Amino acid sequence: MIEWIWPWMLALAPLPWLVRRLAPVARSQEPALRAPFYTEWQQLSASQGARRSGGGTLPVVSLWLIWLLLLLAAARPTWLGEAIELPNSGRDLMLAVDISGSMQIEDMQHGQALVSRITAVKAVGADFISRRSGDRLGLILFGSNAYLQSPLSFDTSTVKRFLEEAQIGFAGQETAIGDAIGLAVKRLKERPAESRVLILLTDGQDTASSVRPQDAAQLAKDLGIRIYTIGIGADRMTLPGLFGSSFGSRQVNPSAELDEAGLQKIAATTGGQYFRARNPQELANIYQLLDQLEPVEQASVTYRPRQALGYVPLLLALVLSFALALRQLWLGGGWRRLMPLGGEL
Repeated sequence: MIEWIWPWMLALAPLPWLVRRLAPVARSQEPALRAPFYTEWQQLSASQGARRSGGGTLPVVSLWLIWLLLLLAAARPTWLGEAIELPNSGRDLMLAVDISGSMQIEDMQHGQALVSRITAVKAVGADFISRRSGDRLGLILFGSNAYLQSPLSFDTSTVKRFLEEAQIGFAGQETAIGDAIGLAVKRLKERPAESRVLILLTDGQDTASSVRPQDAAQLAKDLGIRIYTIGIGADRMTLPGLFGSSFGSRQVNPSAELDEAGLQKIAATTGGQYFRARNPQELANIYQLLDQLEPVEQASVTYRPRQALGYVPLLLALVLSFALALRQLWLGGGWRRLMPLGGEL
């Protein structure tokens, strides 16, 4: 259907007739316009005088039609499409991802190969983001400092791309868990209380924050923000021995610096949960569990696509104006003055 945004513009249709009928006749003989080529205008007007009587009512009708078309364009006709239901989630979900130097450790077993922690986070996290259609998602990257990489947005594809483009060292080599929580609280505090969620993923302990992680978690609790923490990194890794052989190899714990107790306390304080991801499969299972804990709500919102149609009458008025001008030029013989005569200008 067509909707008129400014239908009152159509009430101006009789305005030219009213001006002609009611406006007083000019009495002054003073020139209204000074032009150096007035003589040429006068000659053109004289040459058209003999033909003016043969113009008929077509110019008048054309001028009225142009006026009405301009009014139709000014009334802003808009085409309304069929109603479309869009999912409207109640979740505002912020992801805080550690990109400190330790995230480049290759201890995540993926098939027969070892991949770095950040590679596993990107692969599994991107899939999780893709499934949150209808949620507002944001992304915080933190190392020595915490940065808002993407504000809360329904544009999950952009958030996913920002995560995939994250590079180790962009935010420094240390870990600022408290600052990351504080930045997330700042961005989530204005959102509806029942929908504030932070998922924080790290492989270490806080070493660079200006605010203690527990203090930031307490502030999150006061504002009704739930925090789910994920500790990433394998428990065991075999270091090769002499010349890369098994001779002299030894077992180490690459996650010795992971502050599991601190992450558990942060989650418990805010009513969230702590998860441990030792490999990409466990991380994927955690994200699936988070889908169940924080489901995407499906309350629908009706949306009707709109398309402006004002350009159609405006284009018709422009074409008709050119046609009328060409007709007047042709009948008045003015077109001959625009062409070379006898090879001379």
